[in-house]
Amino acid sequence: MKKDAIYKIFHKMPTLTTERLILRPMRVSDAYDMYEYACRADVTEYLLWSPHESIFLTKDYLAYIEKRYKAAEFYDWAITLADSGKMIGTAGFTKIDAQNSCGEIGYVLNPDYHGKGIATEAARRVMEFGFEKLELHRIEAKFMRGNDASLRVMEKLGMTFEGYHTDAMLVKGKYRTIGYCAIIRDENK
Repeated sequence: MKKDAIYKIFHKMPTLTTERLILRPMRVSDAYDMYEYACRADVTEYLLWSPHESIFLTKDYLAYIEKRYKAAEFYDWAITLADSGKMIGTAGFTKIDAQNSCGEIGYVLNPDYHGKGIATEAARRVMEFGFEKLELHRIEAKFMRGNDASLRVMEKLGMTFEGYHTDAMLVKGKYRTIGYCAIIRDENK
C-alpha cells in the first residue's frame, strides 16, 4: 500500500467495533478517563512515556493528538466500552511501513479492565483492519522484557515470538531488552 492510500484511509480516522468495544479517535473530552490510568506508574512501567503529572498534561496531549489525526499522522484509537462510552485505553499502529507493507501495533489498558480479554479483543480488531483495509503483509509488536501480560496478548493474537534484542532501547534512563513478535497475513486465518 502506498503512503497516499494510507493518508486517504486515515485523513478521517475510521471507527472500528467489536462485540464489547468501540475503537474511535481520541478526543480532549476523554481526558479524565485517560488520566485515570495515564497517571499511574504501574501502567507506564513498560511504556516509552512517563505518568501524566496532571489532568492538564493529558488534555494538552489529547489536543495534540487531535491535530495529528487531522494531518493523518496518527493511527491509534481510543478503546471505549460499547455500553457506556468510557475510554479505557488505546490500541493502534505505532508505525506503518508502506514500502514493506508492515505495521507495528501497540496498546495500553486501564488496569481496572485487565484480565477480561479487552486488550486482545481491541488489538485483534486493529490487526484485522491492518490486514483487510491496509492490506499489510506483516504486523509486528514489541514489548519490554518483564511485561509478560503484553506477551500473552501477542500470543493470543497468534503472533510468533521472534526473539529479544538485548539492551536495545534506552527508556527513562535505563536500557531495556525488547522482545519482538509478528504475524504474517496468511497466518491470520
